[in-house]
Amino acid sequence: MDVNDLKTLYATVDKRMNSLLEHTQQELSGVRTGRASVAILDSVHVEAYGATVPLNQVASLSIPEPMLIAAQPFDPSLTDLIEKAVQAANLGLNPSNDGKMIRIPIPPLTDDRRRELSRVVHKLTEESRNGVRQVRRDANDQLKKLLKDKDISEDERRRALEHIQKLTDDHVKKIDDLQKKKDDELLNR
Repeated sequence: MDVNDLKTLYATVDKRMNSLLEHTQQELSGVRTGRASVAILDSVHVEAYGATVPLNQVASLSIPEPMLIAAQPFDPSLTDLIEKAVQAANLGLNPSNDGKMIRIPIPPLTDDRRRELSRVVHKLTEESRNGVRQVRRDANDQLKKLLKDKDISEDERRRALEHIQKLTDDHVKKIDDLQKKKDDELLNR
């Protein structure tokens, strides 16, 4: 095995860990912090034109006020369907519609709800950290196999293990930072 094979392994590990990090960022953006953000509507899908489509493909979303999201349907005939989809998404939001636009007020969070959302954040980030550790385990198993097959030396394996551990530590720290930032938004209003 040559250096390029190890570089390929490192690149694969880094790519998988970055993918987990991006997924975590996306999941955390959906956890509402009491301020209006169109990201909290990412999970809302509307039955339109015989298919289920994301809300942002059938309406223009904007934040005219800090505690309000406005959804302007591209097709006014979808107004009622969009309103029902937001209600059905179980986000604790109660939209109102004037026939042309849907206004979605963001209710303030109670202290209990903030703590509950903080637990959700901790669960999501722990799952992500476990995913990063699984990627590390997979890479370490590959290195063990390469050593057993005599494709790499013990020294190369040790250096590779250190490099993979460094990648793991870097990604876990980034996940920890995401968790801390989201917790601050939730608990330290």
